[in-house]
Amino acid sequence: MSEIATILTESIERLLDARLDERTMHAARSGEWPDELWRALEDQGVPLALVPESAGGFGLDPRDALELIRLFGRHAVPLPLGETMLANATLAEAGLPLADGPAALVPQGGDARVAWGRYCRTFVVETSAGIGRIDTGVVTERESANIAGLPRDSLRLPYPRHSATIAGGLIERGALVRALQCAGALERVLEMTVAHVSDRVQFGRPLAKFQAIQQELAKLAGEVAAASAAADLAADALLDDPQAAGFAIAVARVRIGEAVGRANGIAHQLHGAIGFTAEHRLHLFTTSLWGWRDEFGGAAYWAKIVGYRALSAGPEGYWPMVAAA
Repeated sequence: MSEIATILTESIERLLDARLDERTMHAARSGEWPDELWRALEDQGVPLALVPESAGGFGLDPRDALELIRLFGRHAVPLPLGETMLANATLAEAGLPLADGPAALVPQGGDARVAWGRYCRTFVVETSAGIGRIDTGVVTERESANIAGLPRDSLRLPYPRHSATIAGGLIERGALVRALQCAGALERVLEMTVAHVSDRVQFGRPLAKFQAIQQELAKLAGEVAAASAAADLAADALLDDPQAAGFAIAVARVRIGEAVGRANGIAHQLHGAIGFTAEHRLHLFTTSLWGWRDEFGGAAYWAKIVGYRALSAGPEGYWPMVAAA
């Protein structure tokens, strides 16, 4: 990580520690837009972190910029920051004006159920003609929320006036955002679980001293490591060749989806009843993980892509395909 990226990351960590309090977290899960937090992160240059300096962006190394999305997952930040970062990068690539405020990615054929849709100002949409930018004429047809209580709104979008082509599709870019968020949130779930079983005492010993608990912690750590590696694979693939990144992103989403299910189950089991309460922070992460897992293509969508690739490889090409993935 470059020196400027390290400084920015540390600055954002301090900002989140200071401003992402319990009231903000819970208010966001009632549909309230965290305006103060958004403005503070916008002032840090986060929405433009993936945009080249020549296009009016921050000029970070793209890999360092993508790590910010993992960081936002570690804090379960209730804002469409990753989507806005990828939206601006896509607009810059397409030669279209950058977003004014929070932005959304709307893949072709999607149901336009958009994260924080009622608050987004710019929509990057995918049509048969290419990528378009919409900032007027959007109608919110139904306000709803995902399992974490965060806004997911059904919108009616006009057809964009101008279109441009980019390498790859929007669903892959949105899927990468969710993969990185999941990887970061899973890291925090592991930390919280280790801390809980180390502090909680039963029969005169911390829970972490019991062999059965240690075995479950090892399983949890394994799932988190696998998810992190899968997210790294997907990020590298998109940056190296967006046109050919679909398979790596599909593999990552399938593996991360499995990790979310297993890791959340272990974490809640080891926390016991307290992990389900509104007062404990665990549910803020596990419900976010369940929600993110199903967005920009759910488990069935990405599993089909992996399955089709395996079948098309045939008997001779199957193992090289697996090894390459």
